[in-house]
Amino acid sequence: MEALKFEGTPEQEQQLNAVFKHYENVPGRLMPVLQDAQEIYGYLPIEVQSKIADALKISLSEVYGVATFYSQFNLNPKGKHRISVCLGTACYVKGADKVLEEIEGQLGIKAGECTPDRKFSIDTCRCVGACGLAPVIMIDEKVYGKVDPKQIAGILKEYKEEGAE
Repeated sequence: MEALKFEGTPEQEQQLNAVFKHYENVPGRLMPVLQDAQEIYGYLPIEVQSKIADALKISLSEVYGVATFYSQFNLNPKGKHRISVCLGTACYVKGADKVLEEIEGQLGIKAGECTPDRKFSIDTCRCVGACGLAPVIMIDEKVYGKVDPKQIAGILKEYKEEGAE
């Protein structure tokens, strides 16, 4: 799938510049700057990483290295609705891989990606603490248990129709 085009706003750029100013003389400022930048943009596209590298006078590879090392940082945008598929042992044994395949097929994206309209993104996780309901998916904060791949179209339909927003 082709990467989504970065769409930063002037307001976001102003906020990022304020972050740079705030951490101007702070030792070890890369982590808090990355955290604040992700809060502003929702993720850390290469364009934002480049701005951070320039502002902190460090290499882009250093920024990228930190952003990819820590799992708290996202390099891809997240959708309005975040789908998380549990691939923990209980869920996997009960067919979570087939559920994931069905979600990917329905949305036309893979885990870690976002739909072009930015309505959905898919991620996987190792456990949501609902093993008795395996296989489990979460959409935003809502938990769906004992999910069968045949149910996916109906579940997604709720979110697709919710908004001609």
